[in-house]
Amino acid sequence: MISLTINGASHALDVEEDMPLLWALRDVLNLTGSKYGCGVGACGACTVLINGQAVRSCSMPVGAVGGGRIETIESLKQGDTLSKVQQAWVETQAPQCGYCQSGQIMAATALLRAKPRPTDADIDAAMTNICRCGAYEQIRAAIHRAAEA
Repeated sequence: MISLTINGASHALDVEEDMPLLWALRDVLNLTGSKYGCGVGACGACTVLINGQAVRSCSMPVGAVGGGRIETIESLKQGDTLSKVQQAWVETQAPQCGYCQSGQIMAATALLRAKPRPTDADIDAAMTNICRCGAYEQIRAAIHRAAEA
């Protein structure tokens, strides 16, 4: 059994320690907001926060995060209220196809927690997720909007 704290709730999972965290989230806990993109930690569609740090969950063994505080995209919205990052995404119309957006939003959330007023250089350095649609300028605008909120 592996004990995890996910979105503030404790879970005991009967899974292999080398199972990628992404599959534990999606297949065992039915938290499907984090997406599978590449499986090697390159694209970032699977990004979650572990102890506040953006981490690619597809290449993180679930056994390596026991005791860590995991946050998924499902944790950001409180009731009917979007997080400031999610609201900025809507206001700036950042998503195009939308597939990478949960990972982008989680990476942006980690960035803004660490640097509440990021520069363009800060954003470029922190936002390493891939967007096939090329919506990088819209994503940057959304992060600046969220920083103003």
